[in-house]
Amino acid sequence: MADTEALVSQLNECGEKLDFEGAFRLVRENRAELDKKIRADGIRDALKKTTKDRLLLSFLDGVDFGGGPLDESLVKLEKLVGFQPGALVLSKAWGLGKVKRLDYFYKRITVDFKTKKNHQLTYAAACDMLEVAPEGHILVLREADPAAFEKLLKERPGDFVKEVLKSYGDMTIVRLEDVCVQNGFVKAVNWKKFWEEARKALHQDKLVEIPAKRTDPIRLKASAEDYGDGWLTAFSHETDPKLILAAVREYVAQGRFKAAADDAKAKIADRLEFAVTAARNVDDALYARLASLVLELGFTKPAAADMRAYLWERKRYVAAAAALPAREVGAMIAFLADSDDAKAKLYAAIPEFCFTAVSEIVARFGTESACRAAIGGFMKDTQAPATLTTLIVGKIEQFGKFEYAEVPIDGKNIKVLKSYELWPELPPVATLLTHAIALGEGRRGGETLKMQNIVRRLFGDKAWLEKMFKLLKPADQVLFFERFQASIAWDPSTHHATVVRMTHIIPSLESHLVKVEKKKEYARVTSFRSYGLRKQEYLKLINEDMPANVKRIEFAKSYGDLSENAEYQYAKDEQRVLMQKQTVMQAELEAVKPGDFSDATTDEVMPGVTVVIEGAEGRKSYTVLGEWDNDIDKCILASKTRLAQNMLGKKVGDQFELPGAEGEVKFATVVEIQPLSDEIREWMKLPPGVQI
Repeated sequence: MADTEALVSQLNECGEKLDFEGAFRLVRENRAELDKKIRADGIRDALKKTTKDRLLLSFLDGVDFGGGPLDESLVKLEKLVGFQPGALVLSKAWGLGKVKRLDYFYKRITVDFKTKKNHQLTYAAACDMLEVAPEGHILVLREADPAAFEKLLKERPGDFVKEVLKSYGDMTIVRLEDVCVQNGFVKAVNWKKFWEEARKALHQDKLVEIPAKRTDPIRLKASAEDYGDGWLTAFSHETDPKLILAAVREYVAQGRFKAAADDAKAKIADRLEFAVTAARNVDDALYARLASLVLELGFTKPAAADMRAYLWERKRYVAAAAALPAREVGAMIAFLADSDDAKAKLYAAIPEFCFTAVSEIVARFGTESACRAAIGGFMKDTQAPATLTTLIVGKIEQFGKFEYAEVPIDGKNIKVLKSYELWPELPPVATLLTHAIALGEGRRGGETLKMQNIVRRLFGDKAWLEKMFKLLKPADQVLFFERFQASIAWDPSTHHATVVRMTHIIPSLESHLVKVEKKKEYARVTSFRSYGLRKQEYLKLINEDMPANVKRIEFAKSYGDLSENAEYQYAKDEQRVLMQKQTVMQAELEAVKPGDFSDATTDEVMPGVTVVIEGAEGRKSYTVLGEWDNDIDKCILASKTRLAQNMLGKKVGDQFELPGAEGEVKFATVVEIQPLSDEIREWMKLPPGVQI
């Protein structure tokens, strides 16, 4: 280890030569020794003597030497030095960006992200939120060579996924989808097709481990497994049920099980029996997967009857089905359905099952009368199961006989429905669609929410709507249309678009339209006062609150182990809130404009007028201004408040609803519409000391 005095002497020499790079390298290589003998701010001052570059000097001032361990200060300084104009950087929040400029006076870095141009960060925030992008990162590849990126994506989806894993680390399939969609690699509508192609390729790749459960990560292996004696010995001592399951499945997938020696099969049987016992009362889904595998490989221990009995108890099979990967639910259903009594139990549990389990039951046993009778009974109830409703209206051909004919239209043979007959156990199509409309209404949760989203997507699909209308008689078409049009619990924009789509499919339905008064849209404005105060709050957020939070994070890091560091976790949580607040406020300040409402008229209620209303409690006056204007004492209402929204567009003599307690309905009448008073206009001006 170098002598401290010698190190100081070398630093002084670097100062005389103005050799910042040499001094910085010297400090990095000998940081442990220097940290013991010299204060952090002393090291900073020594480095300052090695350069006259204003940017480097601002970096040294921007790094809080002494506010935390020297190692961290040096890492931050190295980051800042790397953030040169044109450098590619990575942010967890905004992806890949390019450094546009550095401001040594205000100590800020401006970065162009794809979704956030000219984004400014303080040095402290940049050190905490940005990393210099590695050369091999998938985002860097897209930036450097778009053609090669697109070729890899389209022609070798398996290799593309491997590059994503190398860039971001092992991840679940759900996380992989998020990364690919959010970064624009794959469109959301194309994800399923892309993943199917990628998965086929990855299954053939010995260096990739595809998990059975979507909640487990896809892993890149360092080397391929050879399945020799060493593997068998290590496997025979494995005690983790999940790893045992994965190892056996991989062994079978490689085609080694059939040709395996009896002693190898015996060891596999022993470990599977151990794994089944270990999963009992711990993980029902894992238990079901292991039980199915035991039966598939022909092993007799544990006994199949005992494993089935365990899953039947306390309806463990229902919870297991919900937790299993979709492609493995069928194996559990087949494992359980060893008799008519067992099948009857499965049919009875349809309302409790997840969608995948219901689909498997219908696919496997839909030709059996007992299954059809159970399904028909459920669908004739006033509240049909969400999963069954979704399955039937989405794949109605599975539930009857449909005869099609090819008809030549414009030189093409088009498949046209000639006739159909649903299972006699089912109610009419009109009733099924009524269940679907009801499912799309209101707020749902859990599995029902998933079904609601699927049904809403179906109603947004023109081809599906055309198919449903063809299955209905003219009178039922009108009833279906009117029932949907009367539903007020759907999202308004989706509801309106679907109603219009229905009238395009069946033009005669236009005569059954209920006319809805369209509300006038007003420009997004607010007073100069409110805009200035909001801008002032935003500047405080980015110039004071966020840098202070970064300092709290750095201070909390000094306490040690971050996984159990409450102060650090609190500070990081606060940072997420502040970043989200900054994004929202910045978007609002760009969308809302300051104004004086000089163009407002008194023809109707609009932002920039005073309204006199009369209700059960007498007359009251309110002034409706912009989105951020609010003053209870002066009866100033923001245009986005519920009361203001109910009044907007009304004229003198019109009635409107007064917001009240839930279930309470009161009305008032617009008596007079007045221009803004001088007092209100004075209130709207910028307060002293506030700027826009």
